[in-house]
Amino acid sequence: MDQTSTLVKHIVEAWTQLQTEQPLVQCITNSVAANYAANVLLAAGASPAMIDNPFEAESFTTISAALSINLGTPTHEQMQAMQISAQTAQRTNTPWVLDPVGYGPVLKWRSDMVDELLQYNPTVIRGNASEISTLAGNQVLSKGVDSTLNSADVYNQAKVLLAHAECIAISGESDFILSKELDAVIQINGGSYLQPKVTATGCALGALIAAYCAVTTPTIATIAAHTHFAIAGKLAFKKAQRMGQFNVAFMDYVHSLNPDLIQQYADIKILEI
Repeated sequence: MDQTSTLVKHIVEAWTQLQTEQPLVQCITNSVAANYAANVLLAAGASPAMIDNPFEAESFTTISAALSINLGTPTHEQMQAMQISAQTAQRTNTPWVLDPVGYGPVLKWRSDMVDELLQYNPTVIRGNASEISTLAGNQVLSKGVDSTLNSADVYNQAKVLLAHAECIAISGESDFILSKELDAVIQINGGSYLQPKVTATGCALGALIAAYCAVTTPTIATIAAHTHFAIAGKLAFKKAQRMGQFNVAFMDYVHSLNPDLIQQYADIKILEI
């Protein structure tokens, strides 16, 4: 069995484990994404909890199987909760995902918080190409919180971020995942050009990575979550090319993914880091 086939086998095992364990995932996410991310987690087989205030953060993180932190629309209280939960996750060895939405010099308040959160060693850092490139120390002009870079151009720059996390995930037309464990870059193809036009798909992907981190290794979790989305997006577009219909079909396929579909449609390449 070659390395790609082995990865697909592990993805199937991770998906099966996700359905079995239905892990509790704490999400500190943005106001645009909260409902959508919760529905994606439910559809995929996990159990979301949007606990994002500092008065409950520590106690809830201690009972959660994983944590997802997203800086899309941070409030002062959310910022406090992020610090408390990230620190608690590090202390309790709870896997957690950092999504540095909008990271860059324009949005300094949140960007300073991202820099602080890195000290708590996120399990996975995920973002679009502009965010990851800027976080890696490159000056990039983004369009709001949307990427102006191609993910394929960024993964070499992102290597430095492996000092902070087990995996770095860069979403785009193709997704690229840098794995410390495999010392490789995994390219995941699939999806649809309509996915970025659905609000909060990227944010929900971060939450799904966290869910998978609760049931498998960081590398397999990150690959599995991206493959889950790539297959759902590809099959949804086959069924519906209009925006609203695609959105519904995408959620349906997030829910109805199964081992046969994973084995049939997973499109993974392993590149040297």
